Amino acid sequence: MKPTSQDKTSIDKILELAKQAEIDVTGGKVRRSSSRFCLGVEHGDYNGTELFGVGTDRFIWMAYKPNGTDAMRLFSGNFPDDGVVEFELGAVPEPLSVKDSWARFPYGVDYVLSRAGYKLTKGIDAVIFGNIPGGGMSRSASLTLNLILSLCDANDIVIDEKMKIVDLAQEVENDYIGSPCGKLDQIMILFAREGMGTYYNPKNSSIDYIGLGENASDFRIVGLDTGTVRPGLEKSTYKIRRSECEQFVEILQKADYKINSFADVKDDRLYQKIISQFKDSYPDLCDRLTYIYNAQQRFYQMLDAWKAGDIETVGRIFRVDGIGLRDEYKISGPELETMCDIVRTVPGVFGERMLGGGDKGAAGAVVSADSVDKLKAAVDTAYPVSRPDFADKYAVHICKVVDGIRLYEDVL
Repeated sequence: MKPTSQDKTSIDKILELAKQAEIDVTGGKVRRSSSRFCLGVEHGDYNGTELFGVGTDRFIWMAYKPNGTDAMRLFSGNFPDDGVVEFELGAVPEPLSVKDSWARFPYGVDYVLSRAGYKLTKGIDAVIFGNIPGGGMSRSASLTLNLILSLCDANDIVIDEKMKIVDLAQEVENDYIGSPCGKLDQIMILFAREGMGTYYNPKNSSIDYIGLGENASDFRIVGLDTGTVRPGLEKSTYKIRRSECEQFVEILQKADYKINSFADVKDDRLYQKIISQFKDSYPDLCDRLTYIYNAQQRFYQMLDAWKAGDIETVGRIFRVDGIGLRDEYKISGPELETMCDIVRTVPGVFGERMLGGGDKGAAGAVVSADSVDKLKAAVDTAYPVSRPDFADKYAVHICKVVDGIRLYEDVL
């Protein structure tokens, strides 16, 4: 595949950065990894639910080539103050010891691949640049996948089972960085296909691609970056919510409920029995369960609507999910909800809600194509007034559905 105009601009940027950092990537390869947009179920992965989403065209590009040594030399144009990150393969800091540098990601990839028995002997020189918003569209998963695939390529390591790559990427964040993420982000990026929705069933770890129905009205996916800086998941409400869900499952198991996750509560009679028994003693935990229970019911409606090309219903369910995330799961944040409140007033916006781990970062919307300009005008008018601290930091990203991973050769 040929690079897009966006790819070419970013590759030019990488070559400029390479000169500044004095890293030679000429003759190397460029791997592009996407962002993702989850249509359902947000926060469902660690609760055991089925998942559905798409890859979106905000990317991380990494230009790399083997450097003939056993050392890594990497520079990020998004974090230039960190300078060139250099280390010998197999000689990285201990897990959980690096907190505030993007270097924890390449360190973690080296650590996890080595722990899994993959022999790393060939270091790479690499320059990275990305335009994925920080928080909500899976920048960390995109970077981790890109690093794993590129380092494996340089070391002639072939991992045929793509779900193994997902597992390794999750281990980087869980075990090395300390971020308690599930697998939603990695799955939705690694498996993403242009123009298709990705459906994941955890019961058999299967991936299916679902095309949008032929009669769908022309629409756009929009990322609404609030301009806020979201800490890693290990420092956010996400970690608390995940722990609460696991705690409630343990409580229910001790009360002789035969479940392993919230996803196992699909039957209305079972759900009502649990709520009746525990709503007074654990009201917040019951609220979390209520969101997942209702989101699972909506999930199948949303899939049917996608298959039928009924994007208006897809958007409506997206909106209802957002209200549940705000009021039941309690994972949203004030700036996220300001964005949602603004775009909800725009005719042609089918649905909107917060994205990703919560608290801060980006919200998202499903919008009629002819309403995109109106949406942007509404945000540009109202958001700086409502949130003046972020008046020069927010952004509106109009996105397409794209492949999750692409590799370009002969472009440097």
